[in-house]
Amino acid sequence: MLASAGEPGGTRLPGSAHTERPWRIHEVAREFRLEDVWALPTPGGPEDFPHLVRLMSSFSPSRSSTVVRLLFAIRWKVGALLAWDSPDTAESSGRPTLRDRLPPDLRHGPSGPEARPFTSLYLTADEWAAEIVNRTVHGILHLGWVDDGRGGYRGQMAVLVKPNGRLGAGYMAAITPFRHAIVYPRMLKEIGRQWRTFS
Repeated sequence: MLASAGEPGGTRLPGSAHTERPWRIHEVAREFRLEDVWALPTPGGPEDFPHLVRLMSSFSPSRSSTVVRLLFAIRWKVGALLAWDSPDTAESSGRPTLRDRLPPDLRHGPSGPEARPFTSLYLTADEWAAEIVNRTVHGILHLGWVDDGRGGYRGQMAVLVKPNGRLGAGYMAAITPFRHAIVYPRMLKEIGRQWRTFS
C-alpha cells in the first residue's frame, strides 16, 4: 500500500517496489542499502523516459523552495569546510566507481547525461543510474520507468547508499529526517510542476 509523502508531488513506496523489479542495478550494487523508493509525479507514455532523465539530471536545488535551497547550501558549505567532496574522494574512500564493475553491455552502452554532483553510470530504455562518491557515502540515484497499472507510465526513484564508516553512518542518520520530511517532498513537488509544464 502506498504511503503519502506528506505533500502533493511524490509518494513514498515500500522497498519491494524497487527490489522486486528486474532492474539492472541489482547486478552491480548488491552491497548497497536501499534507503528510499519514491513514485514520481510524472505520468506519461512508454516513450517519455528520456525526458524524465533529462529533467532529473538538470534539476537544481536553486530552483526549489527556500527551505530546500537553505538545506543544500548548508550541506555544501559544511562539505567544503570538512573536505567531504574534494576531487580525490573516490580514491581516498577506497571505493572505486561502480562503472568498473558494469556488465559489458552497460559499460559500452550510453551512460546518460551528467547530473552534478553525480556521475552517470548507465542508461537503458527504462532505467538510469548515477553515483556519487565522497567521504561520507557511496550513493546511487536510480530512476526507472514503470507501468502504472492504468494504461500509462510514471517515474520511480530509488536511493541506495553504502555509508563510509562511522562518519557515513552518522551522516545518514542525521539527514534522514530532513530528506523524508522536507527535501524529497518539496523536490518532487517541483519536479512534478516542471513535468506538467512539459506535458
